[in-house]
Amino acid sequence: MSTGTLTVDLAAMAANWTALDAMSAGETGAVVKADAYGTGIGRAARRLAQTGARKFFVAVAQEGADIRQALGPDPEIYILSGHMSGDTDIIADLNLIPLLSSIDQMLRHFEALPGTSFGIQLDTGMNRLGMEAGEWDAVRTLVLPQNPKLIMSHLACADEPTHPMNAQQLAAFIEMTGGIDAPRSLAATGGILLGPDYHFDVTRPGIGLYGGLPFTDAHPVVSIELPIIQTRDVAVGESVGYGNTWIAQRPSRIVTVSCGYADGILRAMGPKTTLFAAGVAVPIAGRISMDSIGVDLTDAKDVPSHLELVGPNQSIEMLAQNAGTIGYEILTSLGARYARRYAG
Repeated sequence: MSTGTLTVDLAAMAANWTALDAMSAGETGAVVKADAYGTGIGRAARRLAQTGARKFFVAVAQEGADIRQALGPDPEIYILSGHMSGDTDIIADLNLIPLLSSIDQMLRHFEALPGTSFGIQLDTGMNRLGMEAGEWDAVRTLVLPQNPKLIMSHLACADEPTHPMNAQQLAAFIEMTGGIDAPRSLAATGGILLGPDYHFDVTRPGIGLYGGLPFTDAHPVVSIELPIIQTRDVAVGESVGYGNTWIAQRPSRIVTVSCGYADGILRAMGPKTTLFAAGVAVPIAGRISMDSIGVDLTDAKDVPSHLELVGPNQSIEMLAQNAGTIGYEILTSLGARYARRYAG
């Protein structure tokens, strides 16, 4: 095959959910937005449901439709962007639960779909989504008799356990939701790791399910192999790739692999990233281009059919560090051209 192979270990994903569920004081849901962080929303959701998840969180209503198709009528599916204009039919038809983030969304939902399920998202200091304290105070007595399914907020700095913002947001959430009978949720993966004070009734692990930080004990979920499509000998002084940024200092064996920044292999990671040939580190030679990458295979014993990009020798988080970004971006940038295979 001329495309890379992306393997998703569903057993590892299930084990990560089970571990995070064991840490959670309340019920554990699952965040499967952005195509389940690039792993495939249908397959991931089905395996997580089989493992025990009953609440699923997505970013937009169309993702909710994908989950409903994969899982059927029973699981609760929450839309983090709330009830947007144009979403009314899909929310009603598929029994989705919008997390209303503003008074405008609240009025839209109550007028268009009276008596149907909804949740509320509060802003406790992140200033991204959610009603601020003043807005919430103004509508709280109107909202609570309608029986919201969930009241949630989101932590801005949960991946830094000692950051003062965590305690600040916790205090704000407690103040804004005190005396409320509806289920509450504050913690995603990082919040789960902060301890039970942050767990409330429902936790919402995301990145930890897919093997990413800050869940350091997570099982790796994704591996990537790239096919070699050409091999050549390069003489001293010859260059490889755009801009002549790599020039051979010795007689070199250069291979070209089929993958590039169109597949989520970011250009910025090139100078610090190696691939692996049967466990031997082989560096990228030159710039990562859209569809291909040059790799210096001079120190490898043989030329295999594929090189490992992500696997036992290199994690998603290592690639993220090489690119100056985070594992979330690497996972969710993985393109559509990979041959996706599922294990476990």
